[in-house]
This record gives sequence, C-alpha cells and structure tokens, in this order.
Amino acid sequence: MIVRQFFYELTRNKMKQKTANHRVFLLCLFLGISISGMVNAGEIKKTTKQAFLLPERGLCAHRGAMKTHPENTIPAFRAAINAGAHMIEFDVFLTKDNQMVVIHDSKVDRTTNGKGKVSDLTLAEIKKLDAGSWKAPEFAGEQIPTLQEVLNVMPYNIWLNIHIKGDGQLPVQVASLIGKQGRLHQAFLACSAAAATKAKEVVPEIKICNMERQDSEHEYVQETIKLKTDFIQLRKADYPDFAANVKMLKENGIRVNYFGTDSPEIIKMLFENGVDFPLVNDILGVIDVAWELDIQPVQPVFKTKK
Repeated sequence: MIVRQFFYELTRNKMKQKTANHRVFLLCLFLGISISGMVNAGEIKKTTKQAFLLPERGLCAHRGAMKTHPENTIPAFRAAINAGAHMIEFDVFLTKDNQMVVIHDSKVDRTTNGKGKVSDLTLAEIKKLDAGSWKAPEFAGEQIPTLQEVLNVMPYNIWLNIHIKGDGQLPVQVASLIGKQGRLHQAFLACSAAAATKAKEVVPEIKICNMERQDSEHEYVQETIKLKTDFIQLRKADYPDFAANVKMLKENGIRVNYFGTDSPEIIKMLFENGVDFPLVNDILGVIDVAWELDIQPVQPVFKTKK
C-alpha cells in the first residue's frame, strides 16, 4: 500500500524522471525512508559528522509538500523529505498553555474544522481538530503537530527554516528546544530583530534569517549585511540590482533564500543569479528542476536515539 501510494503521487504530479539513475534513486530513497520509519518512527543508522553535511543550495519545501498535502502537517513534511527537499520551511505559534505548535495562521479557521486564535486554545483543544480534511478526504484526522513532533520526523542533513510567529517567549522556547535536540547545525529562525535578540540571549549560536524587511530591497540587503545574519529571504527578482545584491550577500557569507515560485524558468534564473534556496509550494512537481541543474535531491539521514 505504501509503495502504491508513492507511485500514485509520482504519476499525479507528473514528475519527469530524466534518467534510469533518477528513477532508481527516488525508489531507493523512498523505500529506505519507509523501512526505517517502520522500524522506529523514522530513525536510521548513520550518525557520523560527514553524514550531516548540509546542502549548499537546493529547493525549500514551503510548509512541506503543501501543493499536494495539508500544509504544516506530518504527511506534508514526510512527502517533502521523500521527494529529496534540501530545506523545509514551517511556522511556529504558541498555544494558550505555552506549547509550540506548527501552523501558519494565527487562527485555526482556514486549515482545520475549528475556530479561534491559536493563542486562545490549549494544546489539548488544538489536538482535537482535524487539520487534513480541508485538503482532501484521504487526510482526514491529521492533527496540527507540535514542534517536537515535527523535529522527530526531520532528517539531520537538510536545512530547517523555522518561521517564528511572535516576538515574546516563543523565540526563546524554540531556540532552547533546537539546542536541546542537537539541531543547531541545521536549524535557523526566520524572525524579526527583536525575536532574534531574545533567541540569542539563551542560545548564542542559533542561526538567524533576517525577516526585518526595510522600505526597499537594497536597504533590506544592507541591513542584513550589517546584522551579519546567516540567511536572508528576498521577495523580488525583477529589478536591475538583483544579481548584484545577491553577489554582495554571498560575499558577506549570507545564504540567500527566495520567496517564492513554482515556475521552473524562474527557479533556474534564481539559481543562475546565485540564490541558494528558492521556496516552492510544489516540491513534488519541481524537484526535477534541481536534477536538471545537477543539484541532486537529498538522501535523508536520521540520527539513532541513544
């Protein structure tokens, strides 16, 4: 049943498999993840430092495989991992009882059968909601996951793009959990300057993507260089200085994300101009663009519990 569903998704999304090696890689990758997941919730064998080398560039699955799965849910993340995503982006809010949950909106209305603000609901109340049926009947009963549950299914050799939705206690809690879970090498907080300051007070080595946007893209780039953050997330590419701004960021050691597109032509243009990680909604549909540019999908590596 698992394998049949895998090939159904490949067909549904018309993933063009250019070579025999491509087909074999995807099949082996999927089977490897499925088997390891059956053994112990997605844990496998390798734990060497070399196994945790992170991609230099690639595709970022925005809210997981949100085109084909309910966004910010475990199935969406697993589908993105199966596809070979190089980075996965997701959003975190605090519940009424200060539990970290992964959801994009401040309210549960759009992506569940419930109503109300996340901050007005306890974790127990949120866990009763159906976060899958709105997307398709096959996802009925899927829950809003906690941050811990999301980390439990994430490999150690892809980037984790964690969008912080709040400047209060949330960045402190997220940074602390990332540190305790041994994810500092791969996780970064996409957040405001205020949230970044609070996170670094408790975990100085936490990586930051500057989301404190300015009046112009040029000012945003200059401020990010001044702050010396690890990442930036650009939103425009149709202006004369785009390539020069990307070059300047790279020269200052800042990785460049771009939000967002599913257009193969635009993705190729972004890579050609030095962007590291374009955010995409349809990771299953555009992963072949990476193959065409000799950017191989990630074969995920999970860490065995001690």
